[in-house]
Amino acid sequence: MARHRERAFDGGQLQPCGTRPHPHAETGQLPPLVGPPAWSDAERGISYHGRVFALATCLLFLALIGWAVATLLSVTGLRVLAALTAFRSARRLSFAGERKPAIRDAKDLPKISLLVPLFREGDIARALVQRLMVLQYPPEKLEALLILEQSDEMTEAALRLADLPDWMRVVTVPIGHPRTKPRAMNYALDFARGEIIGVYDAEDEPAPDQLLIVAEAFARGGADLACLQGTLDFYNVRETWLTRCFTIDYAAWFRLVLPGLTRLGMIVPLGGTTVFLKRDVLEKLGRWDAHNVTEDADLGIRLARRGYRTAFIPSVTREEATARVTPWLRQRSRWIKGYAMTWAVHMRDPVKLWRDLGPKRFFGFQVLFLGTLSQFFLAPLLWSFWLVLFGQPHPLASNLAWGAVVLLGALFLLSEVVTLAVAALAVSTPRHRGLIWWVPLLHFYFPLAALASWKGLAELVTKPFFWDKTAHGQKPTASPRRPWPRFPRPASAGLQTPG
Repeated sequence: MARHRERAFDGGQLQPCGTRPHPHAETGQLPPLVGPPAWSDAERGISYHGRVFALATCLLFLALIGWAVATLLSVTGLRVLAALTAFRSARRLSFAGERKPAIRDAKDLPKISLLVPLFREGDIARALVQRLMVLQYPPEKLEALLILEQSDEMTEAALRLADLPDWMRVVTVPIGHPRTKPRAMNYALDFARGEIIGVYDAEDEPAPDQLLIVAEAFARGGADLACLQGTLDFYNVRETWLTRCFTIDYAAWFRLVLPGLTRLGMIVPLGGTTVFLKRDVLEKLGRWDAHNVTEDADLGIRLARRGYRTAFIPSVTREEATARVTPWLRQRSRWIKGYAMTWAVHMRDPVKLWRDLGPKRFFGFQVLFLGTLSQFFLAPLLWSFWLVLFGQPHPLASNLAWGAVVLLGALFLLSEVVTLAVAALAVSTPRHRGLIWWVPLLHFYFPLAALASWKGLAELVTKPFFWDKTAHGQKPTASPRRPWPRFPRPASAGLQTPG
């Protein structure tokens, strides 16, 4: 029995036999309770606010991811639908027979005024004159207004050395604010005498028969057709990897997406050049918004709100693609800033915008503008799904079921594949077929747009009306005699015109 462990009472404390007495056994006092440390009110407040902040951060991240994925699917879906619509339409037109011309005699052609804003274009001004002189249109029905800023002595000096034809003249814009392209065109419009107003940029090389196609399209289009947009392309396609990717981007936008949007009856954000407008409609709309750095996109929305149509013409204008990253970022940031400005201006009264556009075009407007802007600003959140595709943990894994994370990653991958497929389809023409092999490099091209979007967002707050000018004349243009892309030409393109 002695070997059995016993319990003994000693000083009010129970202890195993043969063990050392507890230090408090002699005093008869109980030991202090062991528990969490006592926190002050300040410490409790910090802990509470920290948990709230962590929860709010998690919910915000989930909301942003959800919005990014939703806009990704909507933008990709609309672009694919437009691209397929344009592709089917182009195939039908290729099998359609030639129609009788709406204009049979050159004397019935409308008078066209071309507005060509120039600023610091001393290197390219004389070349521009030569390119415009190849346009096939009666000189008595044509005028070109070369628009200069009063302070632009460089371009003025270059034009003095050029031999301007009688139908080409210089208009000087007085110094004023803001110094933007739309302000210059608004001023020059008072000097224009044409029924049709066309807009070209300084580096443009339009197809020789482009104005004949414009005249024929307006003659056929009806009273509600107020605007024509031409296709834009580049003549320095193979200069750098950036010009190749830029060309693919432009081909998808101007050869598939925008023509498809017109076929679907959606709004059309116009390009900044090769745009032709009925003069009377332009005046009714109040001309261009002088403060908008993408006045073309804004004008396209205002045309739609007033019930006018925009159509695409099968004619190409070649431009100079920006060949270096820094100028490209500056140019693209201006476009993105202008898109944000256009969306904000037209959303000042959403109810009226809904009534003007109707449900379909209203939602199309949101996808094209708000959705596209969201894609640029939130691109890093979408790129995070590459972690899932490479088998790495995603930040959402601790907040969502793994199956949901994988599903989101699969949707991201699907949208990437579809976007590249549309780009490949856009450059499947004989002129650009070799660019198909460069389509995968768009993965390195698209992140540049995200960088540009953050620059544009900062400028929207700090200097919204600043026009970040793109330098031209860095690459010699192609010869006007170089073969042009073949499109179905209207019969009026064969009119005999003097000159």
